[in-house]
Amino acid sequence: MTTLLIDMDSVIVDLMSAWCRRYNADWADNLTPADILTWEWEKYVKPECGRKIYQYLNEPGMFLHLDPLPHAVDVLERLSKRYEVLIVTSARRSAMAEKDAWVTQYLPFIGRKNLIFAHRKDRVCGDLLFDDAPHNLEAFLRSGRRAVAMDYAYNRHVPCLRVKSWLEFEELVYRLFPESGGEGGGESVGATEGGTCRCGCRSGRDQRGDLGEESGAFGRGDRGR
Repeated sequence: MTTLLIDMDSVIVDLMSAWCRRYNADWADNLTPADILTWEWEKYVKPECGRKIYQYLNEPGMFLHLDPLPHAVDVLERLSKRYEVLIVTSARRSAMAEKDAWVTQYLPFIGRKNLIFAHRKDRVCGDLLFDDAPHNLEAFLRSGRRAVAMDYAYNRHVPCLRVKSWLEFEELVYRLFPESGGEGGGESVGATEGGTCRCGCRSGRDQRGDLGEESGAFGRGDRGR
């Protein structure tokens, strides 16, 4: 069966709007998601804020109360009936429980058993990655698999498939993988008997819930998104 790997922040949930609201309230600014043109948010906030902008990602409740992006929940439910859907997200240790609770509340048809915390999404077994982060999209493309960007200004330099909405993504998936229940759509990137994927990663079955938990530290390019 075809496996879809789906990012959370700014793909399923509207992190950027909530992030801007928190910043604007504290710094008397009018930052909007449309103002963010690169991955480095510190370039678009007031100088006195600078890299403090990332501290909001550590605040309790930041990831618990995010709104889903339009049609995300409905489309995911439909896709989950035809494909294996795994939620693959980076997370600071403080956000893991909140993301787990969010998936349990909004995506019970996927459930926490299909939630993977991973810094290196290219190491997760799957046929397609739907993400917004340039470094994740680029790494997945290098693995020889399909990457789809949720279109934002900061990822437009990545030469991959892209969509502007969940309804567009749904149509794209049906075109790329027309099978239902794993039938008639060609060979997917699955695990061998030894647990090693044809793409060189470990099998998704072995990875659920165990990636990213060993370290609470994030590099410059990975802020729990």
